[in-house]
Amino acid sequence: MAEQATPETDRVLQRVILPRDRDPLDVRPLYLDEPENVHSHVSSRREVVIPPSARVSFASYFNAFPASYWKRWTTVTDVTLKVRMKGAGRIELYRSKPNGDIVHLTGAPVHAEQDWETFEFRTSLKPFEDGGWLWFDVFTENVELTVSEAVWLSDQPIPMKRLAVGTTTFNRLDDCVVSLLALAEDPAVLDVIAKVFVADQGPKKIREHERYEEVKAALGERLSIIEQGNLGGSGGFTRALFESIEHTKPGTVDQILLMDDDIALEPDSILRSNMFARAAAKPVIVGSQMLNLQAKSRLHTMGEVVDLASCVWRAAPGAITDHDFGTGSLRETRALHKRIDATYNGWWMCLFPREVVEKVGLPLPLFIKCDDAEYSLRALAHDMPTVTLPGSAVWHEPWTDKNDTKDWTVYFHLRNRLIMAALHSPYDMRKTLLKQGARSAVRRLLSMEYSTAALELKALEDFMAGPDRLFDKLGTALPEVQAVRKQYTDAQFLPSAREFPPPSFDMVKAEQMLHPPVNPAKIALRAGKALVHNLRSPNPEAADRPQVNLPANSALWFLLGNLDSATVSNADGSGVAFRRRDPKVFRELAVRTTQTYRRLIAEWPALVEQYKAALPELTSTVSWRKAFED
Repeated sequence: MAEQATPETDRVLQRVILPRDRDPLDVRPLYLDEPENVHSHVSSRREVVIPPSARVSFASYFNAFPASYWKRWTTVTDVTLKVRMKGAGRIELYRSKPNGDIVHLTGAPVHAEQDWETFEFRTSLKPFEDGGWLWFDVFTENVELTVSEAVWLSDQPIPMKRLAVGTTTFNRLDDCVVSLLALAEDPAVLDVIAKVFVADQGPKKIREHERYEEVKAALGERLSIIEQGNLGGSGGFTRALFESIEHTKPGTVDQILLMDDDIALEPDSILRSNMFARAAAKPVIVGSQMLNLQAKSRLHTMGEVVDLASCVWRAAPGAITDHDFGTGSLRETRALHKRIDATYNGWWMCLFPREVVEKVGLPLPLFIKCDDAEYSLRALAHDMPTVTLPGSAVWHEPWTDKNDTKDWTVYFHLRNRLIMAALHSPYDMRKTLLKQGARSAVRRLLSMEYSTAALELKALEDFMAGPDRLFDKLGTALPEVQAVRKQYTDAQFLPSAREFPPPSFDMVKAEQMLHPPVNPAKIALRAGKALVHNLRSPNPEAADRPQVNLPANSALWFLLGNLDSATVSNADGSGVAFRRRDPKVFRELAVRTTQTYRRLIAEWPALVEQYKAALPELTSTVSWRKAFED
C-alpha cells in the first residue's frame, strides 16, 4: 500500500477506462465484467462506483492487461497495477495461462471509508511468453466502493515519442469529422499527437462541413487538410505517410498512425499503440483490432495472416472471430488467452514507427485492397514485424457485410493479390493461380455474374501489363472499372425487388433447388448439368420476369446455374440486380478466361522479376511526390 500519487505519464502502459455517456449499453461488457444482478455506476471515464455486496471484475477487453504481448514484444519485464479506492471491500489480482486457466496472485482488504487510499501490486511478466492476461476484481461489503484512476505501470519511464495521425476521406464528411473530434476528447491523447493529416479526396470538401470550425478549434495547428484527387485508400494513406516523413522532423513526429474515416474511435487505443511501440524491443508495426460497428460488443477479428501459398488473407492460427463479449466474457472464453501472432493488420487503425517507413518505403500505388498486407510483408522482410495488440481497437463495419467479392472492388482484390504474390510468395504460384482462376470463373459464369467475371479478366490483363502502369492506373482504374460494369445488368441495381415483376417460380420449387451438393460426384454432376444449361438458349419470358428472387447468401452457383434469370440482393441489402442468362456472353467470357490464364501462366516467371525489380521505384518518395503533384 502506498500514499496517493499521480502516476507519471511516461510510465503508464494502459489506463483503466469506462464507457462514455453517449456509448450504447452494448459496449459495457468491453469495459466491465458484471454479474446480471449488478450494475455499477460509471461516474467518469476513469471512475466507477461498485454497489454494496457485489463482485465486479475488470477482466474485460479494454481493461485486462494483455501481458503476453508486452512480454513477447517489449522491454517491459514487470508491471504494477496502481489504483485509488474509497469505500470498503477487497481488491484481488489475477492472471491467466495460455489455456485460459485462472491464477490468483495477490490481494488486499480495503478500509477506506473516509479517505482515498492508493494500492499498488507489482508482478512479473516472466510466465506470459505464450499467452495470458492480468486483471483485478473488486469485492464490496455493506457499503459501496469507488475505483478511480487505475493504471498499469512500467518500472522505468519510457522515452516520449509523439505521432502524426493520418486519415483519408471520400465524401464521408460526417464520419470523418466525428473521428477527428474524438482525437481531442482527452488531453492525454491529444498530448501525444503532434500532427493530423487529412487527405480529402472527394468533391464534397471537409472545409465546407458545418462542424469544420469545431474541428479546427479542437486540433489547432496540428490539423493539416490536403485536398487531392481520388487516389483511393492507398493514395490517401500514403499522403499521410509522405507528409509525415517529408515535412516533419524526428523528435517532432516519431510515429505515424493511420486510421479509417468511418470508424468509431476508442481514444485510449491511440495511447496504448503509442506506448507499445515506444516500449518495443525493436521497431514493430502496431495494429489495432476491429470491433463490429453494427454489434458493438463483438470482436470481429483478433489478428490476420497472409497464406503465402495461396496469397489469401485469413484469420491467424488460433484466432477466433466474431466473438461476442456480451455472451462470453474474457474469463469464460479460453481461446482468447493464447497469444496470437499476425503477419499484417488492416489500416482501420495501424501505427508505424518512423524508422519503419524510412527503411521500408511508402505503400504501393494500388488504389485500394492489399496495400496493408503487402506493406507488412515487406516490413517483415526487413525484420520489422506487425503486432495486432488486444485492448487497442476501433469499431468498424465488418467486411463480411460488404459486397466486395462481387462489386467493383473485385478488380482491385485480384490485381493487387497477384502483385502481392509476385513480390512476396516463396512458392511457384502458377498451378495455384490456375486452380483459383478456374474455380472462380466457373462460379461467376454459372451465377450469371458476368460483370464480375469481366472485371477479373481486366485485373489479369492489367497485372500482365506490368508494374510501369501502376501509377498511371492510380487515377484511371476506377472509372475504367465502372465503365465495364455498366455493360452488364448484374451490376445494375435498383432499391428493391418490388421494382421488378414478381418471380415466375413458386417458392417451394425455389427452396428445393437450394440444397447444395455435398460430395465430389454430386458436385460434378450438378456442375455438368449447369454447364449444359448455360449453353442452351434461355426461356424468352425469363428476360422480362425473374424466375426467382434470392437474398445475397442464397445466390449460389448450383442454384443460379440452372436458372435463366433471378433478382438477387447485394450483401448489405441496399439494392437488387436482375441477372439474366446470356449464352453468348457466357461463351465469350469463358474463352477469354481460358486464353488469359494460359498467358498468365506462361508469363508468370518474367512478371515476378519485373515487379520485384520495380518495387524500389514504386514505393519511393520521388515517385509518390510526382503522383501527388500530377
